[in-house]
Amino acid sequence: MRMTVAQALVKFLDRQYVAFDGVENKFVDGIFTIFGHGIAVGLGQALDENPGGLKIYQGRNEQGMCHAATAFAKQHNRRKIIACASSVGPGAANMVTAAATATVNNIPLLLFPADTFASRQPDPVLQQLECSDSLAVTTNDAFKPVCKYWDRIVRPEQLMSAMISAMRILTDPAETGAVCISLCQDTEGESFDFPDYFFQKRVHKITRPLAVEEELDEVATLIMTAKNPLVIAGGGVKYSEAGETLENFCAEFAIPFGETQAGKSACVSSHPMCLGGIGVTGTLAANNLAEKADLVIAVGTRLGDFATSSKSQFQNPQIRFVTINNNRFHAGKMDAVMALGDAKVTLLALSEKLRGKNYKSDWGAEIPQAKSAWDAEMKRLAAYSYGQGFEPSVKDMDPRSIEEFRKLTGGEMTQTAAICAVRECIEADDIIITAGGSLPSCLQRMWTTDKRGGYHAEYGYSCMGYEVAAALGVKMAEPEHEVYSFVGDAAFQMMHGEIMTAVQERLKINILVFDNCGFGCINNLQMTHGVGSLATEYRYRDGRNKPDGAMIPVDYAQVAKGYGLKTYTARTIEELKAALIDAKKQSASVLIDLKVLPKTMTDGYNSWWNVGIATSSQKPEVLAACERVMEGRKKARLY
Repeated sequence: MRMTVAQALVKFLDRQYVAFDGVENKFVDGIFTIFGHGIAVGLGQALDENPGGLKIYQGRNEQGMCHAATAFAKQHNRRKIIACASSVGPGAANMVTAAATATVNNIPLLLFPADTFASRQPDPVLQQLECSDSLAVTTNDAFKPVCKYWDRIVRPEQLMSAMISAMRILTDPAETGAVCISLCQDTEGESFDFPDYFFQKRVHKITRPLAVEEELDEVATLIMTAKNPLVIAGGGVKYSEAGETLENFCAEFAIPFGETQAGKSACVSSHPMCLGGIGVTGTLAANNLAEKADLVIAVGTRLGDFATSSKSQFQNPQIRFVTINNNRFHAGKMDAVMALGDAKVTLLALSEKLRGKNYKSDWGAEIPQAKSAWDAEMKRLAAYSYGQGFEPSVKDMDPRSIEEFRKLTGGEMTQTAAICAVRECIEADDIIITAGGSLPSCLQRMWTTDKRGGYHAEYGYSCMGYEVAAALGVKMAEPEHEVYSFVGDAAFQMMHGEIMTAVQERLKINILVFDNCGFGCINNLQMTHGVGSLATEYRYRDGRNKPDGAMIPVDYAQVAKGYGLKTYTARTIEELKAALIDAKKQSASVLIDLKVLPKTMTDGYNSWWNVGIATSSQKPEVLAACERVMEGRKKARLY
């Protein structure tokens, strides 16, 4: 079948399917693109002539559209994707951050950045990055370290093996991530006699590998000897759709579980064994029990530093680790005894072994007591408000910035009370999105949902700017549900162009901008480690060396009005609740500008985070912070 490379690519993508647990679905929904000269008359021509069943989506920023595609795939539990295509040069480079975000989070993301001419005859072509040490190097080589598979198409026949390899990675639960297929712009238009069988319907089977018997026996033996085991539920539980299986496992054997950011909402929050988030952004309940645990059962998690409090959360001298993971690299962390396999079937097999031994943990009343103490703390956080005797919830903070912000904006809400108000007002099965900053910290601790997949966080790469674009991707995946993006003012300023794509697609998203006049999370990090407020608050430059003048107010509602959104400004809890109730009545996208007092987020809860700290300083505050960090490092497990 004679056709161009671009035409063959479109036809191939339209014929890809996945099968999981006997259910078959079309894998590639469509293509997100910003047409530049590198693809407009190559891939663009193919999509214009015959897109088949593929939908074409128009992005506003290459990184933003890739974030939307990542969120779409994540919300579909990695079984449906939207490919992303860009022009050569800056358009391609804009996708690199999104590629890293997808790879770190093990989410399939298929990228088609245009490249320079394979013939090299027009060099330097418009937007070409010239490397004097090698003419073979282009901007697209920057994708290599952030992708799970990378290829460059310089001849038409290369497309076949490249795309089959791409699908191998994209549909592999253990190895999935970003895939970059770099398209030389002259090659896109070259014709070739592609064999018919290249375009046959391909069904990629996503299987459930079971850990081998020897591994199951070893893990079961360790659990049998544990008095106080604790489960960490990671993203692998969600993608395996093993939430109910894990709930039953923990209920039967009286084992409590904490959640990572990726794993939250794989299980229902109301489950009696659920302790909520664990680690640096964990709850008091999870972190207190983690300190006593003698065995950690890590299911489908990368065991990042936040989940383990930089390897310091588990203080029992007899602590051991076991992992259930389909990725050997992640399964082998923390000197763990591993069961290499799918979360669901491996938990079921493990349950059979423990059931035969009549195993039950010794936690007893400690689990409901820990949960009850956290419930009391949640009530305090909901009631935390500005007034007489008010103090910052983040420790050792100067309250002057709070007073300045209050006088400047009229805002009197605390961040924790605002989150509780949102949970009270929106529906039980609505979906929330969050990413970088202090909001993921508060939400992992405070948010509760019994909707599986109702909590959508990107925290593996902690990529600010993901939030608004991800709201679009999640809404595309589940249009029947209301979607709420929790985004800080700093992240909103970084990237919000996909609002226009939501308008274009007539998809309603609800954007909640938590405005505290700066990068509040990092400002806290600075100041709690003895550093001054350096370029993390939004302030005019009045001094010579740094912007340290008055705060700069921003009206985010006015920004959104320019896109045609229904907007609200909330300075009090009453105004926020009224805005949320009215927003439900709207059929188009809305934005609520929340004026939230700085330094009023959650903090601590018996966790520690290892940071690079100055070991020499003229400031006593820095030296005191350094001493605290060194004490924390003594408690962390060394590797």
